[in-house]
Amino acid sequence: MTIRIEVDGEIATRLAAGARERGLTLEEYAEDLLRDAIATHSESQGKLSVEEVHAMLEAIAEGSENLPKLPTTAFTRDNFYEGRP
Repeated sequence: MTIRIEVDGEIATRLAAGARERGLTLEEYAEDLLRDAIATHSESQGKLSVEEVHAMLEAIAEGSENLPKLPTTAFTRDNFYEGRP
């Protein structure tokens, strides 16, 4: 099936950049995005696959190497609720 859509300049630029980064044609990249969007939308009851959990955790951890190193004593209940009964 062929679908034709018009996109604004910013979206076209982002699509082209994403396709280049992945070594895909613009059409292949757009198809992958659409396939992912449909799969995500149709997932039942919020269940994630193992691969999706890993990808989510990697996204959360991205850039964490730049966070300051804190001692474990910084994560006590007293520190979180300082000044509260």
